[in-house]
Amino acid sequence: MGGKNKQRTKGNVRPSSSGRAAAVLTRDGGAIPGFVGFDTAVTSELSYVPAVHGAEEIDNLVDADFRLVLRKLSKRDVVTRLKAVQDFGSMCQERDAEEVKGVLPYWPRIYCKISVDHDRRIREATQQAFEQLVLKVRRSLAPILKSLMGHWILSQCDTYTPAASAACQAFQAAFSPGKQPEAIGFCKDDILNVLQDVLLKETADTLSDPQSVTEEERESKYVRMVTSSLLGVRRLLSLLLQSDRTALEERLAHLLNSGKFWKYSKHKTPQVRGAFFETMCALCEFTPGLVQAEAARLCPAVLLSIDDTDPVVLPPVWEAVLHVDSWTHVNAKKGFLPKLWSLLKVAGKGMAKALHPNLMPLLSKLPQQVTDPTLDFYTTFFSSVIQGLSSERAVTSPSESAVIVTSVVECLRYCILHSTEDEEEQKKIRTMLLSQQLLPLLEKALGDPSLQNGPLFLLVTELLISWEKKAGLRGDDEDEADDSSDIFQVLLADFWEGLGRLFVRYADNEDADPQALEGVATLLQVMRYPERVKKKRAQKKKSVKICFSKPENNEKTVVEAEGVEKPVPTASELLNEKPLGSLQTQHFEDVVCQLAQLCLVHVNEKHSERHLVFLSLLLQSFHTPRVFSTLVELDDKTTPGSEQRDELTMKNPAMQFLLEQAVEWLAERERTDTEHLVEMVFSSLHCCSPQEITRILNHITTVTLEASTDPEALISCHDWLKGSVLGEQLLGLTEELCDVRGNAPASTASTSNHSWTLISMVLSQHHNNGPVIGEVYMEKILKRLHATLSETKSLSDAGNTEPLICFICDVASTFFSSVQDCLLLLSAEELLLTVFQLTAQDPTHTHLSDSLLDKLRKVCVAGVQSLVQHSEYEVKKGGFLHRAAVWVVKQLLTVSLDIKSLQVLIGAVQSLVETIISVCDKDSPLPARFFTQLMPSQTEWTRIRQDLPPQWVKTPLLTGCYRGVCEKPSMEMWKLRVSARPPAHLCACALLGRVAQTVAFTPCDKKEADWDSPLPKLQYTVSELLYALQWCKEVGDIAAFHSLLTDSGLLGLQSQVPMKDLLETLYSRSVEGGGLWSLTLGNYIHTNKLAATHSGTLRTLYGSADSLFPVSHSKLSTLQVLCPTMTKEDRETLVALATAGIINWQENDDVYGCLAVLLCCLKADTHVEDEVLQAILATVMEWRSGKEDWFLFSSDLSKATAPQLNLAVEMMRFLSWLVPNCPSVLGAGQWDFLLCSMLAWLETSSENVSSLWNPWVQLFVCENAAVIVAITGVYRNKMYQIQFFLMFDFVDNPEHDLNAFSEPDDPVFPLAVLQSVGAALMYVPVQQLKQNSLPPRFIADQKTNLPEPLQTLLNTFCPLLLFKARPLQITVYHLLEKVMPQLPECDGEGDNSKSDDDSDEPCLSPPASLMSVLSTCEELCDSILAGVQVGEFAVVQPLSVEYSCILGYLLAWKLLLTFFKSSPSHLRAHYAQFLRRSCSLNKLLLHLFKLMPENPIYPNQGPETKETKTFFTESQSLAVHSKCVEWELHHLACSVYYSTVQDLPAMVRLWWNSQEKRVSAAVEKFTIKYVSPVLSAQEIASVHTSTQMFDSMTVKARSAAREVIATYSVDDIFIELVIQLPQNCPLGSITVESGRRVGVAVQQWRNWMLQLSTYLTHQNGSIMEGLALWKNNVDKRFEGIEDCMICFSVIHGSNYSLPKKGCRTCKKKFHSACLVSVNMNWRVWWWGCEEIRCLLCGVYFWLWGRTIVCLYIGIIDQ
Repeated sequence: MGGKNKQRTKGNVRPSSSGRAAAVLTRDGGAIPGFVGFDTAVTSELSYVPAVHGAEEIDNLVDADFRLVLRKLSKRDVVTRLKAVQDFGSMCQERDAEEVKGVLPYWPRIYCKISVDHDRRIREATQQAFEQLVLKVRRSLAPILKSLMGHWILSQCDTYTPAASAACQAFQAAFSPGKQPEAIGFCKDDILNVLQDVLLKETADTLSDPQSVTEEERESKYVRMVTSSLLGVRRLLSLLLQSDRTALEERLAHLLNSGKFWKYSKHKTPQVRGAFFETMCALCEFTPGLVQAEAARLCPAVLLSIDDTDPVVLPPVWEAVLHVDSWTHVNAKKGFLPKLWSLLKVAGKGMAKALHPNLMPLLSKLPQQVTDPTLDFYTTFFSSVIQGLSSERAVTSPSESAVIVTSVVECLRYCILHSTEDEEEQKKIRTMLLSQQLLPLLEKALGDPSLQNGPLFLLVTELLISWEKKAGLRGDDEDEADDSSDIFQVLLADFWEGLGRLFVRYADNEDADPQALEGVATLLQVMRYPERVKKKRAQKKKSVKICFSKPENNEKTVVEAEGVEKPVPTASELLNEKPLGSLQTQHFEDVVCQLAQLCLVHVNEKHSERHLVFLSLLLQSFHTPRVFSTLVELDDKTTPGSEQRDELTMKNPAMQFLLEQAVEWLAERERTDTEHLVEMVFSSLHCCSPQEITRILNHITTVTLEASTDPEALISCHDWLKGSVLGEQLLGLTEELCDVRGNAPASTASTSNHSWTLISMVLSQHHNNGPVIGEVYMEKILKRLHATLSETKSLSDAGNTEPLICFICDVASTFFSSVQDCLLLLSAEELLLTVFQLTAQDPTHTHLSDSLLDKLRKVCVAGVQSLVQHSEYEVKKGGFLHRAAVWVVKQLLTVSLDIKSLQVLIGAVQSLVETIISVCDKDSPLPARFFTQLMPSQTEWTRIRQDLPPQWVKTPLLTGCYRGVCEKPSMEMWKLRVSARPPAHLCACALLGRVAQTVAFTPCDKKEADWDSPLPKLQYTVSELLYALQWCKEVGDIAAFHSLLTDSGLLGLQSQVPMKDLLETLYSRSVEGGGLWSLTLGNYIHTNKLAATHSGTLRTLYGSADSLFPVSHSKLSTLQVLCPTMTKEDRETLVALATAGIINWQENDDVYGCLAVLLCCLKADTHVEDEVLQAILATVMEWRSGKEDWFLFSSDLSKATAPQLNLAVEMMRFLSWLVPNCPSVLGAGQWDFLLCSMLAWLETSSENVSSLWNPWVQLFVCENAAVIVAITGVYRNKMYQIQFFLMFDFVDNPEHDLNAFSEPDDPVFPLAVLQSVGAALMYVPVQQLKQNSLPPRFIADQKTNLPEPLQTLLNTFCPLLLFKARPLQITVYHLLEKVMPQLPECDGEGDNSKSDDDSDEPCLSPPASLMSVLSTCEELCDSILAGVQVGEFAVVQPLSVEYSCILGYLLAWKLLLTFFKSSPSHLRAHYAQFLRRSCSLNKLLLHLFKLMPENPIYPNQGPETKETKTFFTESQSLAVHSKCVEWELHHLACSVYYSTVQDLPAMVRLWWNSQEKRVSAAVEKFTIKYVSPVLSAQEIASVHTSTQMFDSMTVKARSAAREVIATYSVDDIFIELVIQLPQNCPLGSITVESGRRVGVAVQQWRNWMLQLSTYLTHQNGSIMEGLALWKNNVDKRFEGIEDCMICFSVIHGSNYSLPKKGCRTCKKKFHSACLVSVNMNWRVWWWGCEEIRCLLCGVYFWLWGRTIVCLYIGIIDQ
């Protein structure tokens, strides 16, 4: 039993006692019985599954899966319990009802436990699972309802909201709303039992086990349970019917009698206190009789807790306060009121939103004895509340402040309504509330913007309106007037009297506060138009609604949580709106008139600007005749000579005020800010007639030019706006604003802003579909704006014009978007065109910022939208779209655009087209017509095609895809590189393609016959686009050019054109022009696989083969493309025609064309009779005698024309085809002709190396090499070797020959020639390489054992591994690879200079030329890969300088590894020692792990591939003509690494063990994943396939176990060794395990196992080589040669030497290397006595020479 933590004895499989008991139970009963549950108390332990002894049938009711889940519910692990609850819910949902019902008898005790779990996730999941259970069992829940309901109610009051919500949802799923009270009443006693137990009996230690639950968790659970129980009492009372509540009163009385229950009101946890007060609210509401009996406890508990400001507690406390009806048990004046005053003064400590809405109900509930004396009580109450406005929280929170203000006004309104008697006491209360509370509050608000922005002014206005109703001053509310109307009239009079004095005190002051004056104006405006403020508040999203409990006349007061926007109404709104809800009392207007007079006095006498602004604000709201009359009367008294006025002016006081006051103020020159004066003018105009308005505005315009910012107010001034006075003034203003050269007077930024706003307004406003101002002046203003934008570039040099252009953009945008048909004006179209041109030019040229360009683009969009929306608009000559298209075409064809400028232009045009499409109708022809205007003419297309650089010819010419000519080729022409700026043809194609893609779209399911492209002749645009793409492809796929044409999916345009139409267009242009059109046609056919799918369509293009004869250059190009797609009959027809032309060459002027057509057909696998071929060959041989100049033998190719070279090339092609395909037609004479011609051409090629800049000369040489390859491929064994001597002559000095060309990336560098000649040199026999006739080349001090021809070959070709031309590097590699296996034999037995006693470690260098190249490459690679860490992937650009360097480095190592692998074992050790000393291998491995990809998966693997191919499983063919070099370098790096670990495993293992942990881990991980499986499989396979035979030893392999078994038997001796390859082969050591052995001593057996392990670990070779070495060692042992007494081996593991150093006393022998390695303190015996002690007998003996010590100094130091 004991010893739970003791270690079980190894091999003890006997189960524990509990396990044995379970097994016994299983045997006895057949099933494991369930465990009996315990009681249902909260503290009970959870039963796993139910069990009743002697009642097996009950156990069977529980499903086995349910039993398993229920067991998990008792686990301690939280995650396990959570998963079990979730599984239980899922099972309840998925299983049948009968299976679920089996759980019901046992669910209550489980639910009661887990529903109060510590983890809230489990509680939530429990309720969710319970819901699924309820939904499944429905009525079957009734028998267990009483045992569940108590905890169910607790769960519905869980402090974790999701859990409580889930419990409520389960409750609603179980009972409908009508059934819930019935269900609760049925279980009321059980519910109350659970709740009372928790509240009165339980503690933290009884609810949880102290031994397994921490104190913190116990306390947390207790608090949560108490809180839920208190809330549960509330929920119980709220759900019960009244009769059930009465039945429970006796038991509830027991709860209320408990002292512990009342202590919860002072609990330290806010949650408990809050729940207690919520419970008290419910008790007061539902059981008032019980509460009345406990009033002595209730009143102190509630009323003395009002200072509890915790956010959880305060709301329920105040709700409970309002439920308290008896105040006799508390001294309110000592206990309650002081706390209330303190709380109000601090605004509830941030809880004003919860506190202050309860204040007015509190006032209504307070008994008389609490509020006496009433005057003092109200004074203190309101003072405290208003003081709370100054608290920190109220100052920083507008919402808190708004709630306090609302509460103040509500309470004040309530108090006045209850103080309307004539008693002296109530008069004092009214006076105090008015003079000491309301008016000071308003005064405070006048200096506080936050109060001004709050609801105070609106609430005061509504208060005054209600007083007016009570006073009977509002005609529509006379019924509300009662006996107290006189009191409210007096109240209103007192209010306005006090408010008037307050206003005068602020206004009648020379240094009046502008903020206070603005506050006064705001208050008066709210009083004037309260409905408008209400409307704006109603639009606010976030609001707190507070209303009276008994609203007066259904009025509702809404208080916004956010600040209120100051109501600054426009003049038109004031004109149209009647202030129906404003104050009706006369005192209101009296106050306004008084303030207006004060302002006028201060303005006239003291020139007070702030009073002028205040007057403007007043007149915006109060533009009434009485106010203007008051102003005029005051002016008459103060201004002399006022009687001289005309009669019209005298009739209207508003006009009189304007002409005599406002205009004069506007005319003052020193005035800068006139906005308030303008508003004053337009406010006053509402009291004037149209004639008076025109007169006033004309008068004002002659003085100054300003306007109201209110657009609607301009409607009443129509005649004045159309007049010349305003027009000239606006035009002059525009000239002034647009003059940035300094001619106009300077203006401030604010003045400029106002002026531009004015210009924008007059251009954008329209009335009755016409401009506001005169059309003539609008034209002139637009012309001036257009002229300013046109000068943008020149202006930008003069200074910062961004603000000016920005203003013009704003004006133009407003104009275009506001005025209908605005672009019918010519000046408007010119302005729009200029804007478009600015957006379509590179910002580096226009010097415009990004933000300004964005504005210009928006202006352009707005203008185009306005233009296109005009229903009759067309692309007519001189219109915007026509002129824009002409300008774009000019930019494309005449301006040399760089890529960025072109992209900007394309983007602008595309945006223009998208805007047109977005506005016009679906079937509108406008986009198509605009596209037509953008297309160049046919003449322009032809010109820009001819202007394309001719460098495209070279690639298709040299690849045989194109047969063309060049008029006068020159080196300068071919040396030119393609410009970085795209040609005009590419620019036009890119733009048109993008526009066409935007306009044209055909659904994919539409058939060709149904195509109706919205663009006319789209096939021409697509054909030009394909032509441009073909040009990009042929010049080398310049990435930037290619992406211009393809990035946006322009190739998808092909699908918008019927294939037949596009094919016919391409064919016709190919027949007419040939050249690049033919290549485009061929590429289109190939890309779309038309030869297989549309052969009939292709046949209809040319009709019959006869139509292509006689062949011209263009027809020949077309025929070359179409020939592979032609039918057999057509090709045979072509062969017949071509053959006739060749045979009758004397009568045919185009022999070249016939020969080219013949070759096209032959390469298309056209069958030709041997007799025909013989006739053609005979004709060609006839030319040799009659037209030898056609062959260009011994000719100066620099003077030969392209047609001449083409003819010779075609003859070479014919011969190179003839040799492999029809060798039977070649007799002895034909072979002589063939070989002689080949040699003559080869000699001509070698004499014209300097002319290789000419692509046709390069083609000549390439085809010559192709003839050699063809002949060699067929007759390799009978090959005449003379041509290879000539080939060597051609490349005998490659560096000298190639010096005629600067760099391999030079456009005229003959790379194709190197490829072709390299392919021919692949066939050079090894013997000829060993006996070559290259000029001797030797290097001073170069040690070598090689013959002179081989050394010359290496010295000539090895440096070429670093040449920056890949074809040359690959060719040299293949040539040297052939001779590498021949080189080790030249080293014989190694270094013969060593002493006879073999005292030195042998060391031998691989070929010096190769090591020199490696040394150079190492330094270059170090610098290239310096910033790359081991394991990272170095990205090398293909065919770059770095690429060539790394390629040469890896090829050199590949040659060195080939050399190493070809060496015999004894030499391999010498070479390995050299590599170890030079550390070259270490550097190689570091470089390889920077070059090998992290995931070396072989590219382009199909899904059908069963096993993933990698660079290690696939061999690499380094072809000279390889086109795909993207992965070549990485594949080569993997190949080198594989060869290294295969041929030099010991050295790789040594390097790996010496690396730091990060490097070694990365190397091992990569090797195990990709290399080791391949290497192990190859090692095992090599054992299987090995042909090596051993005497007395057999070797077998087991691939599955990675094992090799060697069995050695001699006479009676039998030895079996098992060699196990490690998982990380070859990094890990190979293990040698013992098999069977017979006749061998144990010590000798161990020695031999150690020897084999040493050989396999330290030798660089395969397992078979290691076994051979070990067998040789064992054979020597049996031959009588003694072991070395240090390493116990006959043959040394590294230098393969025998033991030769012998002790003269004991006659034992040792290896020299073993002696030195053991005596590590060699310096002692070397410098001391020059003798060494025998390790066996202890006798010292002399060394035979000192060289052993010198040799091993470096080794030991390492």
